[in-house]
Amino acid sequence: MVRVGVVIAAGGRGRRLGSSVPKQFLPLAGIPILQRTVELFASLRLVDEIVIASPKEHVARVRNLLARGGIKKIVSIVPGGRERQDSVWNGLHGFISKPDVVLVHDAVRPLVGRATVNKVIASTAKHGAAVVGVKVQDTIKVEAKSGFYARTLDRSKLWAVQTPQGFEFRILMKAHQAARRSGFIGTDDASLVERLKIPVRIVEGDQMNIKITTSADLHLAKIWVKKKRYHSP
Repeated sequence: MVRVGVVIAAGGRGRRLGSSVPKQFLPLAGIPILQRTVELFASLRLVDEIVIASPKEHVARVRNLLARGGIKKIVSIVPGGRERQDSVWNGLHGFISKPDVVLVHDAVRPLVGRATVNKVIASTAKHGAAVVGVKVQDTIKVEAKSGFYARTLDRSKLWAVQTPQGFEFRILMKAHQAARRSGFIGTDDASLVERLKIPVRIVEGDQMNIKITTSADLHLAKIWVKKKRYHSP
């Protein structure tokens, strides 16, 4: 059995949602989004430790919120950084026992399924790095100058990548160290690992694992929760 640690990236501030409250604290059917996400991972037998990276000004708020739930797998709440990448880096240093496999997950993806998380863990343990994603349904075109498009991409080979993303702990640490040395800022943790020429396995997820970014996303999540069309903790 491998030791599994989870870094929950909870550094969002909700600007695109148009909320004065950071989106991870907004209620989803009466339960804060962050709490739903953490409870899902804490319910998994394979997960040993959870670290939460929070905006510096909200660390106490996160601690108070999650203390009420008595989630014993939470080992630390660390202040986030300027970039999401910095927050994950801080989170990697928050474990009590260094994990073999580490998952990085967006706090505002509360509807991820247990089966999906377990598949990412298994694939990471086997291949060293794995991400969850879904096949792109729309036709994707590459923009050219003057607002015209240059070409159409082959949709059969395109994936919309989600979280959790899983890595051997030593691989992700090495990838972050290399990015910090060069000043590279990636769009996700997998992009840091790719720079090391390490192959990343794709695990198929589902469309309900949305990232709550806009008010429309939050409205859709509320509908799914109300109809119980997702994998509850």
